[in-house]
Amino acid sequence: MLLDGGLSTTLEGLGHDISGDLWSARLLRDDPAAILQAHRAFFAAGAEVATTATYQATFDGFAHHGIDNDETETLMRRGVQLAREAADSSGHPTWVAASAGPYGAMLADGSEYTGAYGFTVRELRNFHRPRLEVLAATDADVLAFETIPTATEVEAVLAEIDGTAIDCWLSVSITGDTTRAGEPLDDVFGMTRGVDELVAVGVNCSTPSDATAAVSRAAASGHPVVIYPNSGEGWDAVHRTWVAGSTTGNAEEWPVDEWVAAGARLVGGCCRIGPDQIAALGKHLH
Repeated sequence: MLLDGGLSTTLEGLGHDISGDLWSARLLRDDPAAILQAHRAFFAAGAEVATTATYQATFDGFAHHGIDNDETETLMRRGVQLAREAADSSGHPTWVAASAGPYGAMLADGSEYTGAYGFTVRELRNFHRPRLEVLAATDADVLAFETIPTATEVEAVLAEIDGTAIDCWLSVSITGDTTRAGEPLDDVFGMTRGVDELVAVGVNCSTPSDATAAVSRAAASGHPVVIYPNSGEGWDAVHRTWVAGSTTGNAEEWPVDEWVAAGARLVGGCCRIGPDQIAALGKHLH
């Protein structure tokens, strides 16, 4: 299946300011029509999966902006409803993937690219559980745990979903052949074996070249692979902007055939990949 690309990238292209610590989740409250417009742009480009604007939507994060738990739940559900509305009007088979980012995303300091927040498995389970319960009660087709940077948080997520019968995918944030926190990918993907709730495991928001090398490692887990790199640029957490990286390139140049041959079944883009590049990626896939 063809995933969408960077929702926030598309919202920026439409003229919206997402530089704050809530990122695109701010628009769930302030301009939901903009999120619907972005989802529709990806479906018009051929995407078959809409990833919701809930990556940065957390109880703690919204509380910092004076939003209480009841409204937070409403906003999370709205994220799924908007993606579903766009999906239902797309005219082709679709999924809605309810996005759940790592603890570091809530911090809004770039630590989803380091994993350096030092929480225990129990603490991370307590963080993820309330949002998981809300998103699991929606009509999303799958929960997407994205950009997980450390084995500790992978363990926490797996512990929360194991035995729930909730379809999920799990994608990690990597550098080379390790997580962002430096743990071997083979070990981390090995942790997912036997977790029946996982419809796919893989990587996202990595450089395209690192993602290519990771596909076969993810496939060794026995699960289908999900892969959606960013443009290859790097995130400057201080100035909250993207900067040129060593492997910046266009999605139409990605070795998609190689990914599929190695086990990729869900393919798309992450940050800085917009509808035009998803359309080009889709032509290549099909």
